[in-house]
Amino acid sequence: MTDYGSFVLMLHSHLPFYRKAGMWPFGEENLYDCMVETYIPLLNALNELREEGIKAGITVGLTPILTEQLADEYLQEGFIKFVKGRIAVIDEDVERYPDPQVPHSEHLGFLAGYYKHFYTQILENFTVKYQKNLVQAFKELQDDGCIEITTSGATHGFLPLLGTDESIQAQIKVGVESYKRHFGRAPKGIWLPECAYRPAQEHADPETGKPTLRPAIEAFLCEHGLKHFFTEYHAIEGSATSDIRRDFGVYRDIQYIPLPNRGETGLTTHEAYWLKDYPVAVIGRNNRASFQVWSAAHGYPGDGLYREFHRKDANSGMKYWRLTSKDAELGDKMLYDPLLAQNQTKMHADHFVSLVHDILKEQSQKTGEPSLVMVSFDTELYGHWWFEGTTWLKHVIKMLHGCEGVSVETSSQYLENHPPQQAIELPESTWGQGGHYWVWHNQHTAWMWPVIHQSEVRMRKLVQQFANESDPLKVEVLNQALRELLLLQSSDWPFLVTTFQAKDYAVERFEKHVEFFNELCEMMETGKIDTQKLAASEDVDNPFPNLDYRWFNNSNSLPPASITSTLQTV
Repeated sequence: MTDYGSFVLMLHSHLPFYRKAGMWPFGEENLYDCMVETYIPLLNALNELREEGIKAGITVGLTPILTEQLADEYLQEGFIKFVKGRIAVIDEDVERYPDPQVPHSEHLGFLAGYYKHFYTQILENFTVKYQKNLVQAFKELQDDGCIEITTSGATHGFLPLLGTDESIQAQIKVGVESYKRHFGRAPKGIWLPECAYRPAQEHADPETGKPTLRPAIEAFLCEHGLKHFFTEYHAIEGSATSDIRRDFGVYRDIQYIPLPNRGETGLTTHEAYWLKDYPVAVIGRNNRASFQVWSAAHGYPGDGLYREFHRKDANSGMKYWRLTSKDAELGDKMLYDPLLAQNQTKMHADHFVSLVHDILKEQSQKTGEPSLVMVSFDTELYGHWWFEGTTWLKHVIKMLHGCEGVSVETSSQYLENHPPQQAIELPESTWGQGGHYWVWHNQHTAWMWPVIHQSEVRMRKLVQQFANESDPLKVEVLNQALRELLLLQSSDWPFLVTTFQAKDYAVERFEKHVEFFNELCEMMETGKIDTQKLAASEDVDNPFPNLDYRWFNNSNSLPPASITSTLQTV
């Protein structure tokens, strides 16, 4: 039987911590919109495939901070209220259309009815089918072998720019423990926040200023039992250009200093690799296949038949228009036709499956060995940004399972069936502009990092001072302090500042977490615990209920180099 190779799909699901931190235009509403348009439709698609006898075999990353929010009772009830509110405003459109004073109002009436059915069905899915617990629904799919769920840093902290090893330990440790609590097993894989990686390197300690050799990121992963992670293609293949970035997002006046060109390495993303010193594998994104989705100019989501994201009805806020063309102004957009859009997903799915098949066949024939195509996408692209994306995804998975010569595998299944044969060293890298750190550390965000580093040092001193604390109230304060530190470390805040998507909101959120953190630290430093301020922090910022402040430590027990040292290193 022909075996051209394996297809691995990685969906990275992440949103910032929105709980009790605003509603619109930034805050809980963004979470609820993604639940409506992405997470529930994705669960529906995966369950429908299972009912058809197809175990999807994809990898779904759920960041710990997103998982905590999906499992939060306050947010679950907030979601129900939100959807009912949407249905109420849609009902007004159902009553308003058709209106002889409004052009094409009959079609607008049809679309209002379409949305009422959609939201009503989503509400029933959430309350009845999934019993308000989307995390449990994902768990059941994993337990049944349909998907693999990976973890991430606790709050999506940008690991290479954190000032202390204790912070990296805590981000990963909390992420792993949260995963165990929700999914009843240990994770095998991790999505590094922002695909941000750094090798072992010398770094000045933020407390002492003394240079110290800090371990590579994979050393921390290995310590916590994580077997693999994902990276961008350029980190493996190298590049003839320093202008590496996905073609989406808005970057305003970044003082961008291009890195020296890193020459092509001769390696490809058609196989996985060990890291040089630790038994941790890395899988690289296939740029050619991913381009069909990521490219703003040429990707499927830009097709004129698909729903327009930005134009909304002035009364209800519903999106009744289609993209029409890349050059059309918002006011010139044509009305959306769900049937035409859904039919288009089949054509685009067929094209994508053919592309994956051809890439694998071409590479396999070239090397004489089965090949690999791994593509990774933000889960929220499907449904939320690209409304029809979840339908496209279902078609792709179903078609690939019937595609000759192609095996659909989760990341762990692929590594078990095709263990890496080479060990490599990776450079500093991210998915962002230039393939480096500039999106998160530039002239707009540089002020945030000293605050983060000072907070890390303050937490370190408290953990050392109260290492054996037994007073329940003091332990509660210390745990909440670590919780606030993790939240202020989120990479979302500098990212939103850089992109200007929500600069003021991001600064406000960052500074509020810093304020809470400093108040809690001061309580421990002075011995004067303000229970009202403690309660105020806990009321808003409550993720990771099993968190232990002692997890913020540098264990100095990083495992030694293992079997990879016997492999060929490239």
